[in-house]
Amino acid sequence: MNGTQPRALDDQRAEFARNRFLAMPIAGTIAWFIIGVCGIFLPVGLAAWVLFIATGSIFGIGLLVARVLGEDLLGKTRPANAFDSLFLHTIVMAWLVFAIAIPFFMIEPTSLPLTVGILAGLMWVPFSWMIQHWIGLFHGVARTVFVVAAWYLFPSHRFVVIPAVIVIIYIVTIYVLWSRKRE
Repeated sequence: MNGTQPRALDDQRAEFARNRFLAMPIAGTIAWFIIGVCGIFLPVGLAAWVLFIATGSIFGIGLLVARVLGEDLLGKTRPANAFDSLFLHTIVMAWLVFAIAIPFFMIEPTSLPLTVGILAGLMWVPFSWMIQHWIGLFHGVARTVFVVAAWYLFPSHRFVVIPAVIVIIYIVTIYVLWSRKRE
């Protein structure tokens, strides 16, 4: 031990919550916008490939967006923070949901926007707790409710309407994150 006292979790949480957090939702917006546009023109099989590739690329896109915005997405320029690690764990959790989405997709190909849209959005619930702000709960709950509704209401256009719903929720989320007060 180096003789320094560990930082309190409350202090780390407050420090973590001061970040803007725009890079990842902007990356998600870009990915789901691409999915929706491709869903207009491509058959389900190819649209599924676009969905797999685009959603799997969100973190990488987020790193690029963070660089442009000057965000420290990986927490490299500030002291070690347990909430940076927790945030990265929620991203891993989102990637692991493909283990549910892929088997369901193999039975019902149009299920993919539903399963990935909801399951990957679950990371917003613990994020809400981490930053002590309602926007993560809004994002996770609204995304679940409206994606399910779109899946039932627009069965022939699932690869277009569901991404559109997710993009709209991301836009609201980005606006709220951008305009929220930080200590």
